Amino acid sequence: MNKLSVIIPTYNEEAYIEDAVKSVKGAYEIIVIDSYSTDSTKEKALALGCKVIERKFDNFSAQKNFALPHATGDWILFMDADERVIQKLWFEIQDTIANPKHQGYKIKFLHFYMNRFLYHKIDRVTRLVKNNDIKFTGDVHEKLNVNGSIGKLKNFMVHYTYKGFFNWLQKKDSYAWFQAGMSLKKGKRVTYFHLIFKPMYRFFHTYIIKGGFLDGVPGLALASINAYGVLSRYAKLLLLQRGLK
Repeated sequence: MNKLSVIIPTYNEEAYIEDAVKSVKGAYEIIVIDSYSTDSTKEKALALGCKVIERKFDNFSAQKNFALPHATGDWILFMDADERVIQKLWFEIQDTIANPKHQGYKIKFLHFYMNRFLYHKIDRVTRLVKNNDIKFTGDVHEKLNVNGSIGKLKNFMVHYTYKGFFNWLQKKDSYAWFQAGMSLKKGKRVTYFHLIFKPMYRFFHTYIIKGGFLDGVPGLALASINAYGVLSRYAKLLLLQRGLK
């Protein structure tokens, strides 16, 4: 029978880590790659039987790539501390790795935001992969490179996106610095088009095209914050270009 390793990156996730681990408690091993949390994340993970490794955070790809050699299972499931594997998805994962048709699988994410599920914000991300010649690339919104075909699972993973308004803004700003740094390395330049029209388009795409308006006030809030994230990214790139950081 194929064994499943689970890798969970963490930093100060004491309020979330226990439920995340319990949602995959049937895994062969659960590896927590922690960025030296200052709360009780590490202690809680150890108490739950996880293998905890620590590394100073520099970017998302490097963090996960560091954890890969520690995974001894035939398959690896990547998840965050604020995500949960529901029972139907767990059974589907077990059936899939027992009789795999692909080298990796995308999983749908159902976002829980401001006390409701957002049924019009559904993402598919490659998270379940054969433990064979895999690697992450990219500093932010990292890409998992798989040597082989990618299939799709039917069931959802739940993502508890919203941890408070200011926490969400802080997260967007943090991502923006990484994205701005990547763009600067690639020689990309900021124009007024980026600063004005890109955030407007992100709002329009999230709220109108993707149907965010059907999710009520949470849909409006999410579209607005996503637009802010785009504005923040280009504003920070402008600062980097001018040597002001």
